[in-house]
Amino acid sequence: MPLFSVIIPVHNRLSLLREAVDSVLDQSCKDFELIVIDDGSSDGAPIIPEEYGDRLMFVRQEHRGVSAARNHGIRLSTSPWIAFLDSDDRWLPRKLERQHRYIRERPEVRMHQTGERWIRNGRRVNPGNRHLKREGDIFIDSLGLCLISPSAVVIRRDLFERHGTFDERLPACEDYDLWLRMAKDEWVGLVPEELVVRRGGHPDQLSARYPGMDRFRVYSILGLLERHGLSLSPEHRNAAIDTARTKTRILLEGAKKRKKYDVAEKLARVIEMMDEYRIAQEECGFLLNDDEFNA
Repeated sequence: MPLFSVIIPVHNRLSLLREAVDSVLDQSCKDFELIVIDDGSSDGAPIIPEEYGDRLMFVRQEHRGVSAARNHGIRLSTSPWIAFLDSDDRWLPRKLERQHRYIRERPEVRMHQTGERWIRNGRRVNPGNRHLKREGDIFIDSLGLCLISPSAVVIRRDLFERHGTFDERLPACEDYDLWLRMAKDEWVGLVPEELVVRRGGHPDQLSARYPGMDRFRVYSILGLLERHGLSLSPEHRNAAIDTARTKTRILLEGAKKRKKYDVAEKLARVIEMMDEYRIAQEECGFLLNDDEFNA
């Protein structure tokens, strides 16, 4: 049994996929299996098995989104540690080697990530201070924005059994949602080296396709509070409520400016529920509806 199962979900990124696959196969640590989940591509991705043969497992599914693809890969995997790589990113050669060393040195840490090198539209950019990674209890810091990168993290398999997998209802921010569920209980480790090349600026990125991304984060926080609010520490619980309230108020002002009064009314009701601490995620399903937020 290999130590790592590496899962790459892909949808219509054949040229970038080759680079991602090559960056895994070129790792100095070879103790892994590689699983590529083709999420209904139409650009020729099925030729990948012909090019790489038995060096990877290639599985095709109907187009159901990145969460379903990652979850499919998790179900197929056999290793005690799960790693992900987005199809537009790539790893530097010693990424898994350094994480293998971290696992040996810190066996009690059940999820950790590495640093990243950010490339946007072909140019290197420096992340802002709020994006800087740290290790430890990062739950409160993670409420504002996603501080764990799918392409950088490795996770022990039992965490998926305890906290669940990616929420397939979420069209975006699905990683934010899962990391919150895990970070509420887990000490998150860090290898402070840039071992992932994270590339952005593509027109098909989820952040470019969905307006009002914070609505998905609000939905995730409300779900977390509904299921785990009583078991959260007071500090974590209050921070989650405050963050959800702040983000919802921003969405509310945006809806008013766009004269989306029906959306504004629903958002106002969400704020009332938070103020009364009656968190009912099922009443907030409209947050997942893209039509509600299109101008």
